[in-house]
Amino acid sequence: MALTDPTAVRHPDPAPVRGVAGAVKSVVDVTGALLLLLLVAPVLLAVAVAVAADGGPVLFRQTRVGRGGREFRMVKFRSMTVDAEGRRAALLAVDDGAGPLFKVRDDPRTTPVGALLRRWSLDELPQLLNVVAGEMSLVGPRPPLPAEVAAYTARERRRLAVRPGMTGLWQVSGRSDLGWDESVRLDLEYVDAWTPRLEARIVLRTARAVLGGRGAY
Repeated sequence: MALTDPTAVRHPDPAPVRGVAGAVKSVVDVTGALLLLLLVAPVLLAVAVAVAADGGPVLFRQTRVGRGGREFRMVKFRSMTVDAEGRRAALLAVDDGAGPLFKVRDDPRTTPVGALLRRWSLDELPQLLNVVAGEMSLVGPRPPLPAEVAAYTARERRRLAVRPGMTGLWQVSGRSDLGWDESVRLDLEYVDAWTPRLEARIVLRTARAVLGGRGAY
């Protein structure tokens, strides 16, 4: 595992999710992820078959930055064409993001199957494996790309004080519809004001966010 700019992010300020609370959260994360993997196994199989039939690899792995600046390989169901990364530069002119974020509505690289997966967030399910591996949490800040972290301010590096999550305040508050500043604000609110109650609220709001599909692109 590599460290992204280790002098800057290896020791972010301590977060509320530590000590006994942090240990309990880790146990809940791993136990919950294992149970969810069992529950959604038929869905995982069906999605894998659909993506394979579309041509190309079933899974997409991408380097992301986790707690303390440690890099890991995040796994998702592939929702884009196999040449998506090579076509990225051509889409920079229509980038809908702000700051380091790269977002494109109606991205032409998204496959028909991928569009359906994204609508219901099914492409994110393999990240349960990252949770079991201790690289991610069920709830936490959005897992950033190394290029995003390289552009972080000292304040934004605070996001790296906890493990990134499959869902979080940013994800249940609009996802890609939100700008960079708002996504940072929500992630830092989670880091600095974490409580078990906040965690539970986010989990409950996740189902509504997925069903509503807001910002899912």
